[in-house]
Amino acid sequence: MLVVSRKVGERILIGDKITITVVKVSGGGVRIGIEAPKELAVVREELAEQIRQAELLALETAQQEQAETNAS
Repeated sequence: MLVVSRKVGERILIGDKITITVVKVSGGGVRIGIEAPKELAVVREELAEQIRQAELLALETAQQEQAETNAS
């Protein structure tokens, strides 16, 4: 993991197509802006986990329904 110090307005570049900008620092939080290609999903970690859990539940439900259909 790379750990860097940045001030408001300063940027971090990831490759040629992703830019992270420090927008605001206040209290115990930092607000950042992320510029990335539209085809690259940028989501908060907790949202990504919720999406993974929902997809897993949907898959399990579909498999269970298929098993019940095959048993009939």
